[in-house]
Amino acid sequence: MTRRPRLVVMAGGTASGKTTLAQALAERMDLLLLNHDRYYRDIPDPASADFDHPDSLETDLLVQHVDELLAGRPAQLPVYEFRHHRRAAQTEHAEPRPIILVEGILTLHHPGLADRADLSVFVHAEPDVRLARRVLRDIAARGRSPESVIDRYLGMVRPAHQEFIEPSRQRASLVLDGGGSFDAALAELQAAVAALRTGA
Repeated sequence: MTRRPRLVVMAGGTASGKTTLAQALAERMDLLLLNHDRYYRDIPDPASADFDHPDSLETDLLVQHVDELLAGRPAQLPVYEFRHHRRAAQTEHAEPRPIILVEGILTLHHPGLADRADLSVFVHAEPDVRLARRVLRDIAARGRSPESVIDRYLGMVRPAHQEFIEPSRQRASLVLDGGGSFDAALAELQAAVAALRTGA
């Protein structure tokens, strides 16, 4: 009998390092990486949209796809066009793998998704570290001004973190230091996932 895939759910605040950790782990291990960002809803007015609020994501659809994959069946994943802030017409075919890793700021906020996890991970970094990283990232990658990044952080990102993201840390069985050594955090994550795979 084929063993069902194991589910790892990883959350953390904006710029905590969770996406970089997830991508690095995917390069080292045979796993399927699902980014929660795929499941953003169409956003008609991105300037005023709160991308850090749970309502901005169709997490119930993500849970449906996770259930398909855990049952050993393929799933058709949405493709989100961030340039236009809407879903593309096409989908992406995904086959189940021994490890399925779902990452995003709000993944552990959704109890249905958190309850399905064989390993739940929260990547923690101090607020000043996350803000500094976000300012640098949004200026370099998204062409935003420092003032606009800080305004959005204070008006939307920080309140959402305090209300939805930080409390979800209580659902994590493993908390990683996203503000310290990247190599150390990655090694700890890889060891935990390897133990999950072997049943240790």
